[in-house]
Amino acid sequence: MTEPVGLARGLTNYGDPDFALYLRRSFARSMGYSTDLLARPVIGIADTFSGFNNCHRHFPELIEAVKRGVLAMGGLPLTFPTISLGEVFLSPTSLMFRNLMAIDTEEMIRAQPMDSVVLIGGCDKTLPAQLMAAASADRPAVVLPVGPMLVGHFKGEVLGACTDCRRLWGQYRAGTFSEADIEQVSERLAPTKGTCMVMGTASTMGCIVETLGMGLPGSGSIPATHSDRLRVAEASGKLAAEMAKKQGPRPSEIMTKAAFRNALTVLQAIGGSTNALVHLTAVARRLGIEIDLEEFDAIGRKAPVLVDLKPSGDHYMEHFHWAGGNSRLMREIRGHLDETCRTVAGRSLKQVIDAAEIVPNQTVIRTSANPIKQTGGMAVLRGNLAPRGAVIKHAAASPALLTHTGRAVVFDSLEDLAARGDDPNLDVKAEDILVLRNAGPKGAPGMPEAGSFPIPMKLARAGVKDMIRISDARMSGTAFGTIVLHVAPEAAVGGPLALVKTGDRISLDVPKRRLELLVGAKELAARRKAWKAPIPPAGSDRGYAGLFQKEVLQADEGVDFDFLGPAKS
Repeated sequence: MTEPVGLARGLTNYGDPDFALYLRRSFARSMGYSTDLLARPVIGIADTFSGFNNCHRHFPELIEAVKRGVLAMGGLPLTFPTISLGEVFLSPTSLMFRNLMAIDTEEMIRAQPMDSVVLIGGCDKTLPAQLMAAASADRPAVVLPVGPMLVGHFKGEVLGACTDCRRLWGQYRAGTFSEADIEQVSERLAPTKGTCMVMGTASTMGCIVETLGMGLPGSGSIPATHSDRLRVAEASGKLAAEMAKKQGPRPSEIMTKAAFRNALTVLQAIGGSTNALVHLTAVARRLGIEIDLEEFDAIGRKAPVLVDLKPSGDHYMEHFHWAGGNSRLMREIRGHLDETCRTVAGRSLKQVIDAAEIVPNQTVIRTSANPIKQTGGMAVLRGNLAPRGAVIKHAAASPALLTHTGRAVVFDSLEDLAARGDDPNLDVKAEDILVLRNAGPKGAPGMPEAGSFPIPMKLARAGVKDMIRISDARMSGTAFGTIVLHVAPEAAVGGPLALVKTGDRISLDVPKRRLELLVGAKELAARRKAWKAPIPPAGSDRGYAGLFQKEVLQADEGVDFDFLGPAKS
């Protein structure tokens, strides 16, 4: 049986399908649509504009461009709103609401009569939520990132949100940057519409959208301010209309196991955000595909970092785009990729790579013979402190600290860190290892980007720029430092991090991929017996927070909800 299309798809249940279609068309006519338009395939356009999301403030013009493309190819474009996740405007953290946005988007795609959908997003957790929704709804979809903003300037220095805001805030805390200067910088860090212009989570996910084949080439890196951004939006609308007529390809046909392996490879080569590993794990899980952390680590041992962008390098997304963007990057690592993978545009990955722009004399995208780092951006650590794994972005770490043994200085929570971290009487030295626990998915809640917590004030003012920090939290893709993240299982569920005491010795050996708590098994067993689970976060006895506490999985499982596995057709 042929699947219904357009307004005939998924009729409201009144017990009379003919009446339901008649009523639907009648109400659609109330919006002024002609009979011709109402007979066309319907292309949904997810609108994540919000006054609480600065990254998405150019949505009206992007949506108009998508609509142009849809109409040009004989489709009917209909916008629909979903939750919008503005990274810095959400409490306690945006990741807590990624799954809610994924549910919202998936259900609206399923419930409303659309033959394909254009998913427009950008700010850190929106693209992952939309990819998760696309995987679960499995209706033909095109993903359109909103694009990065342009750089800012301050006293002859180029500024990028938010790597440079972290660097300059560190200087301000250390007393080497004035109150007036930090205030002026705050006006120039994010000077235009779009997402952060460094290789943070938003930019990383834009590259991953392209690599997975879910968006058009260049769509992940074209600056938000440029006319090319509107042209790729129009092209995305055209493509979505074509996919609606063909009823494919579906996301499950594009996002295959090989496509995810390609995405993991690009993640290593761009020195991308550690957040992306959590997101890819969640998206893949929706399709019944497992992300193997050992395989990811093995990829990183072979695929070098080639992109000279902050926080691992010196440049910004606009430079990456004009150097050839993600297609050019993939051309340099094509030997590590499966080029037979399909893309929504109907081309193979090989065809996308072959068409990459070659920019003479550019130095932003290096060759394998001249890499930024000889190995990939991230490493997966194992040991008695992280039996299910932990992650370090060693491309943005201090080389001298990658092999180090030190004394643990433990903070029991974010509140404890806030209360004692800057205490001038805190017993801490530069060679110590700072440990933050109960900041994971359940403990915080929501696994906030607190892993790159500040150097204690008295050390910062003494000139200490970096220390090893270990936590069950995340860190922003814009951050840098020798920071071990995503320790699994987290402390709040009884992971080994819960057993660490101030004064214990911890050994970090990134070359050997080891993270060890140097405490005897007998002592650890005694500590475990005495351990008591922390009181659940306030408000987690009801509503969405309650659902989150009940269903959320650990970092190595993507921090998705347990009940949101592969959708059954």
